[in-house]
Amino acid sequence: MALWDRLKESASMMQTQLTAKKNELTSGAFRDAAMAMCALVAAADGTIDPSERQRVAQLIATNDVLRNFPADDLHRRFEENLGKLTADFALGRISVMQEVAKARKKPAEARAVIQIGIVIGGADGDFDQTEQAVVRDACHTLGLPPNEFDLG
Repeated sequence: MALWDRLKESASMMQTQLTAKKNELTSGAFRDAAMAMCALVAAADGTIDPSERQRVAQLIATNDVLRNFPADDLHRRFEENLGKLTADFALGRISVMQEVAKARKKPAEARAVIQIGIVIGGADGDFDQTEQAVVRDACHTLGLPPNEFDLG
């Protein structure tokens, strides 16, 4: 199977798993961590181009699991995290990763945050090395083994 096909299949499987847990994923900690994860993936290469920002914002708005929260609130949180990353990427990354860490106390939420990162990263068909590295770092922050998500 080609890498592109495996990537689409993996992102689709992650979204299916997320949707199955939708009713469990309603806490503020999950919301904050998920928006931080989206921002980290969007800015993984150190830059945030307008088309990628728009694509991720669109994915957030249409993701079934994230519909547990008001769309304007999600968008505001996503943009705040991007603002931290664009102001000072290294310092912003630390701050945004602290938002990701909010989901650490609940393993189901922590896994869902990682799955959202993979879905967002793979949505354009290219879950590149920098995006994978950010999601792998988030796994460590959340106390999850990266190989559980094929990020070994």
